[in-house]
Amino acid sequence: MKLDSYWTDSAPAFRPAARELPAQVDVAVVGAGFTGLSAGLALARQGAKVVVLEAGERVAAEASGRNGGHVNNGLAMDYADVAAKVGVAQARAWYHAYDDAVDTVARIVKNEAIACDFMRHGKLKMATRPQQMAALQRSAQRLRDDGVDSDVEVLDAARVASEVQSERFHGGLLYKRSAQMHMGHFATGLAGAAERAGAQIHTLTAVQRLSRIGKGHAHTLQTARGPVTAKQVLLATGASRHGGYGSFGWLRRRIVPIGSFIVVTEPLGEARARAMLAERRTYTTVANIHHYFRLTADYRLVFGGRARFAISSPQSDAASGEILRAGLAETFPQLGKVRLDYCWGGLVDMTQDRLPHAGERDGLYFATGYSGHGTQMSVHMGERMAEVMAGNTAANPWQGRSWPAIPGHFGAPWFLPAVGMYYRLKDKLA
Repeated sequence: MKLDSYWTDSAPAFRPAARELPAQVDVAVVGAGFTGLSAGLALARQGAKVVVLEAGERVAAEASGRNGGHVNNGLAMDYADVAAKVGVAQARAWYHAYDDAVDTVARIVKNEAIACDFMRHGKLKMATRPQQMAALQRSAQRLRDDGVDSDVEVLDAARVASEVQSERFHGGLLYKRSAQMHMGHFATGLAGAAERAGAQIHTLTAVQRLSRIGKGHAHTLQTARGPVTAKQVLLATGASRHGGYGSFGWLRRRIVPIGSFIVVTEPLGEARARAMLAERRTYTTVANIHHYFRLTADYRLVFGGRARFAISSPQSDAASGEILRAGLAETFPQLGKVRLDYCWGGLVDMTQDRLPHAGERDGLYFATGYSGHGTQMSVHMGERMAEVMAGNTAANPWQGRSWPAIPGHFGAPWFLPAVGMYYRLKDKLA
């Protein structure tokens, strides 16, 4: 079993053109995940001289390449809970931002002819307990009543069983606008498109220090390969394990890096796989500590979840893989002792309100905090922040939001085990 991401291992690595690091640019983007690459593409198309600086050896090798392969619409939190806090109009706008984000990914895949197995088959959110179905039904009704999503559909236990070969589920809520893709192939295609548009991408170029020039947006970025002066800077690092996350203290105090873990089976064969998940959607369960799964193009099962509240590492990933193996056996006992070919973990850049944050502070632009719903929103926000940096501040769907620091969060997230115990108890009592 490889302790590596299936998405990055099964896709060719993007090789940026060999160039000298530019001394001066219009825009420097820190981080070559989906946010940074999408921003690089959009900024270059605007005519800006842009450089994307990546600390790692490969683009999109952090959260963008270490997720479950879902491109889902819908908020991370229940829509009704969000509406109760911020009002229907704002909650509706944020929900639709995720619809727009899936559309953005679909448009880029089509326009750039990226072969990444993109499919828009919907997301099925399933209840593992009878009482959870009532909550899903209320959620669907509220989405319709508020004019948010008339496409959602409640499926009873029989309907779910007709497409998911498992006895665990009591029904589900179908979000028809959701999609899926191969993250590694999409990353390679997106990076190639950005470079063709004129963006320079430099890997193994960690940003060590940022120095503001005057009171505007210009900064000097000290990198491992020398300095770069930029008129504008976009921070697109998320919860990077390469130091970008820890280098910017203001962001660090507002993001909790939480591990999420995934296993991928051996190829199951088309007949066996289609019998198990007939509609080939993305699937997730209703819980704070939930499971999510889907099939790949070569008929493997990708099965993930927040197995342990711990930071990803080889030892942590392996331990989490065994927990996921048990969850997989409980959900699909017919697979028996299926071989697991891949097991990995990644860092989710979780915020306290479980919503993204983007804007400008002290002359630096940022977009981050996708909280486990980032594959679509990160691509979308790269484009949107390129518009913001060109002067259209209304392009940012998350503008004007307060973002207080998390109390007691100064370094490593020491409180994660306690958080895990809280959510496990909450799920048990729900």
